[in-house]
Amino acid sequence: MTERFALVPASYVYLLRDGAGGTEVLLQRRGPVPYMPGHWAAAAAGHVEPGETAYDAARREALEELGITDLDLDFAFTMQRSQFGAAIEERVDFFFTARSWSGEPRIVEPDKASELTWAPLDALPDPVVPHEAHALSHLFSGERYLTFGWPTSP
Repeated sequence: MTERFALVPASYVYLLRDGAGGTEVLLQRRGPVPYMPGHWAAAAAGHVEPGETAYDAARREALEELGITDLDLDFAFTMQRSQFGAAIEERVDFFFTARSWSGEPRIVEPDKASELTWAPLDALPDPVVPHEAHALSHLFSGERYLTFGWPTSP
């Protein structure tokens, strides 16, 4: 009998704007948190809660983490990720972009994020959470399904 795994869904929101050198993305530097502290990541992201759609989670996370509402969300793609040999759950991540919203993005949870920055997509700060660097490199590829952590993916 095959052992079953828990599937953990999460939503990510990449706020985008036109900058002098092209498209820029708003990133947060992760604070003193267990997963990837000090790494740059989506300015708003988190687990999809029971009874919530991925879109609802994206909107909730944007409010909770950035204090913004009325996002005009555009679905970018889904990423399925794994880490073979490790005792972690399989993950499915839903990535969204938004170019319009209400409010000024700010750090609402200073215990989880230490800084926000607008970064050109072709010159991201270092280090970026690895699966998010992969996601950002495919943001405008037109692909709707990505993988990360399998032998055939980065």
